[in-house]
Amino acid sequence: MKKIVLFGAGQMAEVAHSFFKHDTDYEIVAFTVDADHLQQKEFKGLPIVPFEDVENIYPPTEYDFFVLLGAKDNNRLREQKYLEAKEKGYKLASYISSRATVLPDSQIGENCFILENNVIQPYAKIGDNCVLWSGNHIGHHTEIREHCYLASHVVVSGRVTIHPHCYLGVNATIRDGIEIAEG
Repeated sequence: MKKIVLFGAGQMAEVAHSFFKHDTDYEIVAFTVDADHLQQKEFKGLPIVPFEDVENIYPPTEYDFFVLLGAKDNNRLREQKYLEAKEKGYKLASYISSRATVLPDSQIGENCFILENNVIQPYAKIGDNCVLWSGNHIGHHTEIREHCYLASHVVVSGRVTIHPHCYLGVNATIRDGIEIAEG
């Protein structure tokens, strides 16, 4: 099994833990948070270590990494931690549910979190560090750029471009050929 460290110790980390534990070949070994947010020593029965020291305890040559944070500040906090983990040398894993439909000729970046019942059609591109909650439709030739968050049941038609740092709320529908500006 590949080994992975998860960023966070709250609800989002708990959700990531459940999906990685039950639907991947990863063994979760620890959680990490910024030292000034370290309030407990364990979470879900695993150690929590300061993010400032994580690479010394869990070296990037032996462990992968995953960051799941919400859409706060147009996804910029998740972007910041994603970039800091990359700077530390970690390979960032993506979670793609075994119950998602990802059709051939589509592309998915690193540190993405794609839950069940998502349909990603051919030639769609999902950038790095994106979250697609449950039940979305991503149409053909659509490009969702980096650091975006799509809540549940979003429909994105074909040939849409969504620029970085966008948040699409529950049941949003984007018709074909639309371009959504950054943020």
